[in-house]
Amino acid sequence: MSALLVLNGPNLNLLGTRQPEVYGHATLADVEAMCVAHGEARGVHVTCRQSNHEGALVDAIHAGKGTFDGIVLNAGAYTHTSIALHDAIAGTGMPVVELHLSNIHARESFRHTSLIAPVAVGMICGFGAAGYSLALDALIGHLGGTA
Repeated sequence: MSALLVLNGPNLNLLGTRQPEVYGHATLADVEAMCVAHGEARGVHVTCRQSNHEGALVDAIHAGKGTFDGIVLNAGAYTHTSIALHDAIAGTGMPVVELHLSNIHARESFRHTSLIAPVAVGMICGFGAAGYSLALDALIGHLGGTA
């Protein structure tokens, strides 16, 4: 069985209570359970991690090389600010699908720029928690259907 990492960044631990009109009512635990079940249904092992700390996210990307076949990354606000995450992805060469619950292009202008996009294989945004399943399927497809 192949393995994928779902990596969530800052404030995603507040899902379900933080601006539910923007981010929905699903909690992080709900999202993680859905990701694991979605992976199992496709014959892929999914591991989920979350951190509010940029360095911990960088460490998770580094540690993922050789452990995971790819990453679904919701970097939260670090999407727009973190050269370190960009460099970690580029440095490991791991395939990453960038994910956002909301449509970042329909929000404040500072959210329109992604430092992750240039090193990601693609981006899913605007579909709420369902975006995680879409991102996992996209990554599995990118990896040849077998992750």
